[in-house]
Amino acid sequence: MVITFLTDFGLQDDFVGTCHGVIAAIAPEARVIDVTHGIRPGHVLQGALVLANTLPYMPQGVHLAVVDPGVGSGRRALALRDLEGRLYVGPDNGLLLPAADRFGGVAAAHELANAEYSLQPVSRTFHGRDLFSPAAAHLAAGVALEELGPPVDPGELVRVELPEPEVGQNRIRTVALVVDRFGNVALNLRREHLDRLELAAGTRIELTCRGDRFYAVAARTFADAPRGALILYEDSYGSLALAVSSGSAAQLLRVEEGGEILLDLAAR
Repeated sequence: MVITFLTDFGLQDDFVGTCHGVIAAIAPEARVIDVTHGIRPGHVLQGALVLANTLPYMPQGVHLAVVDPGVGSGRRALALRDLEGRLYVGPDNGLLLPAADRFGGVAAAHELANAEYSLQPVSRTFHGRDLFSPAAAHLAAGVALEELGPPVDPGELVRVELPEPEVGQNRIRTVALVVDRFGNVALNLRREHLDRLELAAGTRIELTCRGDRFYAVAARTFADAPRGALILYEDSYGSLALAVSSGSAAQLLRVEEGGEILLDLAAR
């Protein structure tokens, strides 16, 4: 069975490799696909969005995700099943639910409380190694979800807040959800939010970010704008995003995840 693996561990330390070793020792036949280990440390919302965006392109299997700023606290460790049969392992901090919701929602949830399926003793600070990786490996090896621990009411699971844009007659208040390594800024805005606003290719849009004013051009591809131009485009996951042709929108706008951006379509 396939195990997909997403974390904020980075690749400089031994964390990812150690988890791979734990999985291989328990389920040597499992194939592990590293989705990313570049989620910004502790950014649960970014991890949740990346997991939800990428799982439609992954084989059905066990989906292990660890972005866990609450490790060592009272937050629960979970394994879930969605309505289409995918299995998820990770912390109860909202990380897993947007992905599960894309496939019908949570059909069953269990707390990782059976010591038989974890490494002992369980570290207070490395549940990725001692709880989550063993649970994912045992599920991939055929252990039933129900064996991992007691059931949890899906309605009691923690959810991350997904901010909605404020869409007015000509103004839209948006939030930067994800900034990728190229400096492209994905917004909490999708094409359907703009259906009534006639945002055709070439439309000029005024932006306000951190009190500064910028102008962007609606475009279909990066090549539709001259080098250095700020563009608003639909990214590969269907979100509207800001980019600079051959540059970094995040650097130009001085914006990070969670930053607010105001689009004004009347000032064009």
